[in-house]
Amino acid sequence: MTQRVPLLRVMCDESYPEIVERCESAMLTTMAGRVRRAPKVGCVSVQSYAKHWPCLFPQHGPGRKHTRPIELEQWQRQIVERHPGAFLRGLFHSDGCRVTNRIVVRGRTYEYPRYMFTNKSTDIMGLCQWALDILGIPWRMARSDNLSVARREAVAALDVWVGPKA
Repeated sequence: MTQRVPLLRVMCDESYPEIVERCESAMLTTMAGRVRRAPKVGCVSVQSYAKHWPCLFPQHGPGRKHTRPIELEQWQRQIVERHPGAFLRGLFHSDGCRVTNRIVVRGRTYEYPRYMFTNKSTDIMGLCQWALDILGIPWRMARSDNLSVARREAVAALDVWVGPKA
């Protein structure tokens, strides 16, 4: 943030150019007059100055996100209720993954796809769980900061909304 105009900066892994494109497009569509890509080692900083970024992200504040409350404003909750799949796409593309899980049972190896979402913020984890519940997608907690979607039909449903990182 400069002295006068707030800066929104999103760090993206350069391995996923489609996510970088979507991030830039979202900034331009929402508010930004200009978006700049600043290359870093292994990533790209997608950034834009705009006076009203704090109005769209009132959750922003000092300190680490897992040590402060992250709650959606009522207008934000209404958007997520209408578009839970898009919200989940953002969550999983930032802090999640789709992997092939391998287990061995009585000497036989089984493989199946699985989504994992990890976040230290209990508030963000709760928002992920809430959005999955809206779509009727079953989930389980592997640890307090690690959510798993592993049932075949649940993975297929999440594939429709999240899709691969590209």
